[in-house]
Amino acid sequence: MLNKITTAEARKKFANIINQVAFGDESFVLTRRGEPIAALVSINELKLLQELEDKRDIEDAWKAKKEIGKPIPWDELKKELEL
Repeated sequence: MLNKITTAEARKKFANIINQVAFGDESFVLTRRGEPIAALVSINELKLLQELEDKRDIEDAWKAKKEIGKPIPWDELKKELEL
């Protein structure tokens, strides 16, 4: 379940909200001036999101590997991406 709560209200009820997230499988969207700015999710949901992101990165890497063209040296790519 996704709940919206202002940052001011979240500060007042912080311990309760953390317990709801950690043990009640609830998520919260924190808002400021009516706009969503952050979310509180359980560690299990965060792990799932990270796994999905990793899977997508792997799929993108395989697509890139199949592209036809001259390979770009790693040092060149790092410089281009300012890494």
